[in-house]
Amino acid sequence: MFTGIVEELGEVTAVEKLGDASRFRLRGRVVTEGARHGDSIAVNGVCLTVVDLGDGEFTADVMAETLNRSSLGALDTGSRVNLERPMAVGGRLGGHIVQGHVDGTGRIVERRISENWEIVKVSLPAELARYVVEKGSITVDGVSLTVVEAGPDYFTISLIPTTLALTTLGIKEPGDPVNLEVDVIAKYVERLLGHPAQEPEEPAK
Repeated sequence: MFTGIVEELGEVTAVEKLGDASRFRLRGRVVTEGARHGDSIAVNGVCLTVVDLGDGEFTADVMAETLNRSSLGALDTGSRVNLERPMAVGGRLGGHIVQGHVDGTGRIVERRISENWEIVKVSLPAELARYVVEKGSITVDGVSLTVVEAGPDYFTISLIPTTLALTTLGIKEPGDPVNLEVDVIAKYVERLLGHPAQEPEEPAK
């Protein structure tokens, strides 16, 4: 489980195409400290498994399902990425509950620059709109954010200078894709309301 609090702005150092998969090598000295083979690291909000480690870099394999559902397929050598290690047991939940399971992608629609922050409008797939509410939580490229405005096919977020400086959201331009993960609690609530618990059967007499 992650919290959506990005620890490091990393970089893709190599991409190897493997037919229906890709192997990424990524630089991240903070997230690789103490990491081991098989550990998880979130890359732009996608939970990936560490395959190899060395000199502040790690390698991860990405299967076709993940490439198709997320924006990782658009990454290339030199691309900057948001990196986060899983939350330690007993750690602070600084953002919100993030699984690292991307629900879909959106695109940056526009950026409105203010004196001390930016308002960013992001397109929203129709099938995800019902999970996004004003003042609710959403993960954009692995960053835990609060929804300012929730429209039928878009939402807006307000980015403070720290987020702009320390994550990829500071360099994304209109048209760029972003990974979206909606609040998992909303999905579970919908599932439970749509499938009410059945009454236990009467025992046979």
